Amino acid sequence: MRIVTVSDLVNYLKALIGEDYALQDVWVQGEISNYTQSNVGHRYFTLKDEQTALRCAFFASYSRGQVIPPLRNGMAVFAHGRIDLYAQRGDLQLYVDAIEDAGVGALHLRFEALKARLETEGLFAESRKRPIPTAPLVIGVVTSPKAAALRDILRTIRLRCPLARVILAEAAVQGDGAAEQIAAALGALNAQSEAQVIILARGGGSIEELWAFNEEVVARAIARSRLPVVTGVGHETDFTIADFVADARASTPTAAAMLVAPDANLWRDQVAFAAQRMSQTIENRLSNLADALGVLRRRFERASPDRQIEDARQHVDDLTGALTLRMGHLLELRRAAMQGRAQRLHALSPLQILGRGFAVVRREPDGALITSVTQVKAGQGLTVRLRDGEFAATAGPRKTARAPDSASEETFAVGDRPSAVSAK
Repeated sequence: MRIVTVSDLVNYLKALIGEDYALQDVWVQGEISNYTQSNVGHRYFTLKDEQTALRCAFFASYSRGQVIPPLRNGMAVFAHGRIDLYAQRGDLQLYVDAIEDAGVGALHLRFEALKARLETEGLFAESRKRPIPTAPLVIGVVTSPKAAALRDILRTIRLRCPLARVILAEAAVQGDGAAEQIAAALGALNAQSEAQVIILARGGGSIEELWAFNEEVVARAIARSRLPVVTGVGHETDFTIADFVADARASTPTAAAMLVAPDANLWRDQVAFAAQRMSQTIENRLSNLADALGVLRRRFERASPDRQIEDARQHVDDLTGALTLRMGHLLELRRAAMQGRAQRLHALSPLQILGRGFAVVRREPDGALITSVTQVKAGQGLTVRLRDGEFAATAGPRKTARAPDSASEETFAVGDRPSAVSAK
């Protein structure tokens, strides 16, 4: 059995997480809770969904130069950053370097809702997809005449099959009315009946810019087409509703043209195949080198002072909060102790004794405190201090102390007999 310390285990897990590239560049969607912001601008919060929660730290240095939406508890966001362990607490954290309001996610919800409905209707079924002709001589293209996608398609078809003819059905590919124009262009090519296959194309863009290809009217037009439709919309990672309904989907407009247009000569095909293999080899080699470089870079980042400063900065914030709380408790304890001492001093105050009918007598003119009748001579001036003030008096003849049951014993007590003291 091997026993390790907590620090060893946490540092081992921290190293494992740091070597996982997928955890170093990730977008996380969730709802903000427990949001706080320190005096220097560091933001701490928790991202949660229905099942779990993830602690997040967004340091002020990462937010400089960015437009950060006003963050608040309950806000839905997309947060980008890296996953790591905060060693001091052993917490798994997302170190955020960018954050966006998730309001844009409404388009994704619309996309998924329409996709699910059309899939239920069978519009995506492989059984209804039409085969792409192997050597079409007339190719229909639906796109904007000003789009770079059209130039890429024409150049590709001209190089691959100069004999093929292209019929362009113009349509706006983004903005208001674009979906209706695309559907009308598809219908026009079907009505003309010259084209043997249709390419529906547009260059890359954001989800908002590609939204026309996610409209139901376009999906229905593709499904109604009696001519096979090949989509080449956006980049390789962009998927639209039109791609799912189409008979074939290419990653880009150029790839769509290559899929549709036949090769004029066998050697072109062989050259293209060799070029593709070479490109793939180079890409794989570059990818392997990039992965190796990424591992080295992440190791360097973990050893850098910046990473240690980040942890130390958060630790300082934690200590500051704990110190503030402890000082508050100490002040409360000191205040309670001081109040207790004040109450005890008040109980021992001479004024309290005077308030019960006693007096303090001092001799004039030296102000000596009188504690015995031997200190006073008849006719000597006195100052008598009571609870609420002082008055002057003159000592009378000395009297003998009387017993408790005798009224004629001589007792010297200022104030017992008014005749023994005469006011000045």
